[in-house]
Amino acid sequence: MSNHTYKKVELVGSSTTSIEDAINNAIAEANKSLKLLEWFEVTETRGHIENGKVAHYQVTLKVGFRIATS
Repeated sequence: MSNHTYKKVELVGSSTTSIEDAINNAIAEANKSLKLLEWFEVTETRGHIENGKVAHYQVTLKVGFRIATS
């Protein structure tokens, strides 16, 4: 069995469509510069209201990635 070490970073994703899109947007951007992404946890969910309707979703999440070993 292998032992792994992980690092966590906090991200904020946003979307005008949905909470799920906000999560996916944050992970897609993180994946451009962080390798070996393995998990995430949502820590906060917020939104912006305009004219009595949800106009924007914002989600804070922690993303875990494995530290590569040689």
